[in-house]
Amino acid sequence: MDVIVETNPQTASQAGTDLLATLIRRKPTLKAVLATGNTPMDMYSRLAALKNAGKIDAGQMTVFQLDAYLDVPDTDPRSLYGWMDRSFIQPMDIPATQVHRFRETSDDPHGDCVRYADTIRASGGFDLAVLGLGPNGHLGFNEPPSAADATTRVVTLTPESIISNAVYWGGIARVPKVSVTVGMDALLASSQIILIATGAHKHDILRRTVEGPVTPDVPSSFLQTAAKVTIITDRAAWEGDR
Repeated sequence: MDVIVETNPQTASQAGTDLLATLIRRKPTLKAVLATGNTPMDMYSRLAALKNAGKIDAGQMTVFQLDAYLDVPDTDPRSLYGWMDRSFIQPMDIPATQVHRFRETSDDPHGDCVRYADTIRASGGFDLAVLGLGPNGHLGFNEPPSAADATTRVVTLTPESIISNAVYWGGIARVPKVSVTVGMDALLASSQIILIATGAHKHDILRRTVEGPVTPDVPSSFLQTAAKVTIITDRAAWEGDR
């Protein structure tokens, strides 16, 4: 596990951008599963600027959706697919044929999760997972407790996650309570994992992720067991109040 501690969120985003650009140049056919959330947005914007300047070409990438709220159509501003589309797929000119997604409205979400897991396996798994860090250590929507072999599945969100997501959607009442997520098994098997965590509010859970016991009660702690993990953070998240 490599930890890159930058001065602030902006320099952390630049470090993440540099790493992502290097990985795309090294393997243009990169298969990546990508987090939404506020933390990676600046990184995606910087990456799109490189693409617009002709410095990288992501057109051969394959992109997988990390998670989704159930029963939220694409036209709803809470749609995580819509967010991924606006922040990465469109700016990076990823062809629709190279995008794999959850069905956010479905009569058979459990079956859809099985089929999505089959698609991931058939593709050979992820070359790259770009992840944020939930306040309770969730990766994607792998809420605690989630074991290392937890599969792609339907998940009921914890109160902590609902509270943390309320800022995006205008209040707790507007946050959907049920989601689907790529499982821990597929995420931990990624050839490369980049975890982005910035801000003093992430200090405690970041330290538990990196230094604490490996436990399903902190799903992100399983990153200690993964093959290649790079954590990009800032001083506030790494040092806390020191």
